[in-house]
Amino acid sequence: MPSPASSVLVIQLARLGDLLQTRRLILSLMRYGDAGEPAQVHLLTDASLADFARAVYPGVTVHGLPAHGGADPGAVAGLCQTALSGLAAYDFARVYNINHSPLSLALSAYFDPDQVAGHKLVRGQAHKDTLAALALRWTRNRVSGAVNLMDYWAGFARMRIAPDAVNPAAAPHGGGLGVAVSGRNARRSPPPEQLAHIASVLAAKYGGSRVTLLGTAAEAPAARALAKHLPPRLREGARDLTGKTGLLDLAGEIGGLDALLTPDTGLMHLAAALGAPVTALFLSSAWCHETGPYGTGHTIWQAAPECAPCLEAKPCAFGLRCLETLKSPEFLRLIATEGRAPVPEGVAGYHSALDSLGALCVPFAGSDPAAVERARLRGLAGRFFGAGAFFDQALDPEAAAELFLETDYVLPGRGACPDREY
Repeated sequence: MPSPASSVLVIQLARLGDLLQTRRLILSLMRYGDAGEPAQVHLLTDASLADFARAVYPGVTVHGLPAHGGADPGAVAGLCQTALSGLAAYDFARVYNINHSPLSLALSAYFDPDQVAGHKLVRGQAHKDTLAALALRWTRNRVSGAVNLMDYWAGFARMRIAPDAVNPAAAPHGGGLGVAVSGRNARRSPPPEQLAHIASVLAAKYGGSRVTLLGTAAEAPAARALAKHLPPRLREGARDLTGKTGLLDLAGEIGGLDALLTPDTGLMHLAAALGAPVTALFLSSAWCHETGPYGTGHTIWQAAPECAPCLEAKPCAFGLRCLETLKSPEFLRLIATEGRAPVPEGVAGYHSALDSLGALCVPFAGSDPAAVERARLRGLAGRFFGAGAFFDQALDPEAAAELFLETDYVLPGRGACPDREY
């Protein structure tokens, strides 16, 4: 591989799952840069994830600043200034600011607006380029969401690696079943008793005796509660690693599993990156068509009552209906039969898959009322991203009129993509 001709910067200040979902963009930039030749990729991320980022993205220059954790504002400002001073030594051909947040917007002002793709400040005003504006439109109706977040972020690169080059195909590695005890948001996690029942059913597929409980120290009480509800044969052999591993050690554990049962999308994306099969539980605001596991060999159980997906920032007005769905004996029978039993109302099963655009979820149990609308939007997105197979489909003028505005291709200065077909 020739020496990198230029340097580019990716600003990703969100949490673990988002860092891992930036994988296709980062790998694409390493291979193709901004102009078709390999580039030296720099990554600006939260300081708590910097060492982990260096491990999962070898060859990337990682810079950290305190984006989370409630540090003193004065101290944060000083550390940000130090980080930015370090970045000043590089002449970046392109800066990819892929999240819309107050801090990342403020950081974007450090660079020439013409350098910045995604979200930026232009003369003090928040501005988003064509792709970022387009994404906001296709997510207005989340039910019919058609593009995985990994593929949206990768879309900021002019050239992208193939979807099947992002993560390895998932396969068992001999380490039994791992269980992520709870997700970051309690509404997105079944209670420990129910998670134990689901784990018991899945463990039977992988020898039936090796279960590893994974999570932070804060989740240790939930892990103990879960263990109490495991059958004796599983409880006796279970390993409780909650609070006992750092991220790098955790990656080593997950990479050796036969499968990971998880309501936590961060650990789900870590398992997918390591090629460990995932059984993911998507509840509440989590929506598999947006942030499902990337690659092949994964299973997703999506709670899909009429109110889903919701906003986790708002209180639930429906008594956590999505959690009730996964508590039913019918759901356990559905898992045990791998989708062959009758499907209870309000749940759907999907297998992860790939096409020329990227990741998608293919239903194998239950119904997907938004499938037709999702296919319409995905067809347009595929053409926009230059995914070849989608050019064989007839263009849908009505869908195009809903998704695109004249300002996307008429007015200059929107950061439009001249190499894209509208």
